[in-house]
Amino acid sequence: MIGLLLQLAIAAPTAVPPLAPSQPPPRSGGGVVTYRAEDSLPVVTLAEALERSVRLDPSYVRALGSVAEADWSRKAARIAFVAPSIGATLDYTKYSKAFFNIGTFNQSSTSSTFRLGASYEIFSARKFTDLARTAAELEAATSTEAQQRYVAALLTESAYYGVLSDAEFTRVARERAARAEDQLAVARARVGTGAAVQSDSLTVVLETVRARVNLLRREAALRVAQLQLGRRVGVEGPVDAAPLDTAPPPPLPLGLREAVAQALEQGPEYRVARARERSAEALLRGSRGAYLPTLTLDAAHSRFDVKVFPGASNVSSLSLTIALPIWNNGQRELSIIRARADRDVARAVRTDLELGALRDVTEAYEAYETARGEFGLDTQALAAAHESYRVQEARYRAGATTVLDLLQAQNDLSDAEAQVVQARYTARLARALLESLLGTRFDTTQGGSQ
Repeated sequence: MIGLLLQLAIAAPTAVPPLAPSQPPPRSGGGVVTYRAEDSLPVVTLAEALERSVRLDPSYVRALGSVAEADWSRKAARIAFVAPSIGATLDYTKYSKAFFNIGTFNQSSTSSTFRLGASYEIFSARKFTDLARTAAELEAATSTEAQQRYVAALLTESAYYGVLSDAEFTRVARERAARAEDQLAVARARVGTGAAVQSDSLTVVLETVRARVNLLRREAALRVAQLQLGRRVGVEGPVDAAPLDTAPPPPLPLGLREAVAQALEQGPEYRVARARERSAEALLRGSRGAYLPTLTLDAAHSRFDVKVFPGASNVSSLSLTIALPIWNNGQRELSIIRARADRDVARAVRTDLELGALRDVTEAYEAYETARGEFGLDTQALAAAHESYRVQEARYRAGATTVLDLLQAQNDLSDAEAQVVQARYTARLARALLESLLGTRFDTTQGGSQ
């Protein structure tokens, strides 16, 4: 499985559905919708699992916080163009002996000072570069949020399909064990009548033991998968998955060339890389802007007195300052070097991702098409295995074949059933990966994952 299998597109999270009222809620975070009467396991649908799990994923929650931070940084950069920075201070001090107070022009052991100041940068290169930088950072944060949503969703889909596939594998193992039990009864009857030798029943006993061991392993794997799904949806304990349709995987709604173009245009990973490159470029321009002068307008109003709220003496000031940086021990040049290096790295990452888009999308696209083709072939093989087993069983009962041929037919049938299950869920995961690369969800009304 390729490394990009940790991404998947889902719809934006909505409200979490409540627990069924007749059942006690789980002890940790949320619940599911229905319970099965026979085992009291909560049952969750795929759509419910996706909307629950994404709100519990730490990486996604962190990405949401980054979006809020980037959004406010963007607003602050815009406000800086029209609003000054304002500050107020109030100081009241008592001294051990009296001194001359400039507010009252008398001796006093107390002093009260109030100051209200405002500063506005009329011209600063940093203000313009901050505007471009914060816009790029907001886009990067938004794209990262979508990317993390895909990651959380793919992990949830994997857990969900793991429960369904393990349940089907358990069913296959149970049917294999049941067939072995039936064959053991037939073999013993034939040995008892002298139609078969003792080794036939011993061979079937061995197969029965193997089938039971396999069933135990499958049941254990199913329990672990249900616990993992419960963890993903915020339930302490096992959770079962609602069955999905078993229709063949549908054809994809777009061709390979369209998929590559769509991935480059709106794929979250590629959007994040482009936004980070623009942010790094804006930081570099801001570092270079440190060579330019800044023009600042400062206004202040001060009051002095011996009271807590001074009013004896008022002083106001207005100043216009031009600052030209000349030399700060090389710190300005060092920041430019670092910003240029960060820009070059971001550019290299973006270029590498775009050059690899054809390969990555092609791999995901072909993985789905291959799994889809395998499902069709495995379905045909399953039908042939069923017929082969039926014929071999009838022949064995009639004494026209050996028990080894019968067991081989049974194993072929079990393998064929497992291959169909594997192909079905491999196709679903391959499509989920392709959706994550393209940043979209395909129509899943036929054989889909919703």
